[in-house]
Amino acid sequence: MNLKVMMVFGTRPEAIKMAPLARLLQNQPDIDLHICSTGQHREMLASVISAFDLHLDEDLDVMTRDQTLNGLSKVLLEKLDQSYQQNQPDIVLVHGDTTTSFIACLAAFHRHIPVAHIEAGLRTGDLQSPWPEEANRRLTGVLANLHFPPTEQAKLNLLSEGIFDNCIVVTGNTVIDALLWMKNQLDETGWQPAPGSPLTRINPARKMVLITGHRRESLGHGFEQICLALSELAHRYPDIQFVYPVHMNPRVHDVVHRMLGHHDNIFLVPPQDYQHFVWLMNNAYLIMTDSGGVQEEAPALGKPVMVLRNVTERPSGRDQDRDMLVGTDREKIIAQTIRLIEDPVYYSEFATARSPFGDGHACERIVKRLQEWKRSQSLDECA
Repeated sequence: MNLKVMMVFGTRPEAIKMAPLARLLQNQPDIDLHICSTGQHREMLASVISAFDLHLDEDLDVMTRDQTLNGLSKVLLEKLDQSYQQNQPDIVLVHGDTTTSFIACLAAFHRHIPVAHIEAGLRTGDLQSPWPEEANRRLTGVLANLHFPPTEQAKLNLLSEGIFDNCIVVTGNTVIDALLWMKNQLDETGWQPAPGSPLTRINPARKMVLITGHRRESLGHGFEQICLALSELAHRYPDIQFVYPVHMNPRVHDVVHRMLGHHDNIFLVPPQDYQHFVWLMNNAYLIMTDSGGVQEEAPALGKPVMVLRNVTERPSGRDQDRDMLVGTDREKIIAQTIRLIEDPVYYSEFATARSPFGDGHACERIVKRLQEWKRSQSLDECA
């Protein structure tokens, strides 16, 4: 009998990181895969699913207007419980640190269904940053049975919390699998943004700085400081293009457009699908972000990445990268950007392609462990 695997995700970053794993699982003759989307980022998920040539088996469509985290959690718990009862999976796969991941894990735990946690073991040590993600991943780690950390440091975090070594497999991060697959697709086809895309305004002969930002803990004063820094930098460097795909959250969107919308060399564009975003990263001179995934992807493309957060659960292992952790401090953002732009020797320290977060084979390691578990037919040792 085939192993019945249920993959649960709800946000665009989760879908990107789970997509290469889903593609590989679908090609295993001894595995039946059921892909369940909770729909946290419903509008943005469709392009990811299409880009990786996947299809959803189930869409729970849980989001409502002005929904609180508690309200979301309640609906998720009810609908996932119903889905587990109907589909009877042998194991549930969740990813990272979202509300979807934790509640999917909790609902499976209540039904005695084993859970495998992809991108396990990341920690900042601060429950308030990132919030609520740090709590989500810690709680998921307590309940999960199999743990797939991306790095040795993440494994050490799990061991220090009492997780058994034989329940942990260091895999690398699946986001690198996704990135390398997509970049290969774009390179092979000579892909360019389609006519009508706002990205066609970008002049490839000029330097481009790519910015993303959406973290809850930066809302308000933090985003205002980021915008003030970008405004000053845009004025100082009129020949540099600053491209900012702006998150749809009104508390991000409205502040960014109000403070930056008047600059000719700051391009405020809608959130981009994965093909367009990989193209943006690959063509950027420098990336500023508070996204965990982008922190991992940028080094693999040889792009310096400034982290708009005060702490990160994704340490690179290099001392010099501490300079790139600038948070939302206006002066730090400006000073570090100036140094990267005006000091080519310093810039070169960050512009060599390297991949501390994965080698592109994480999904293969995960599938191998799942198949080993299928043959053993027991997770008792990892309960």
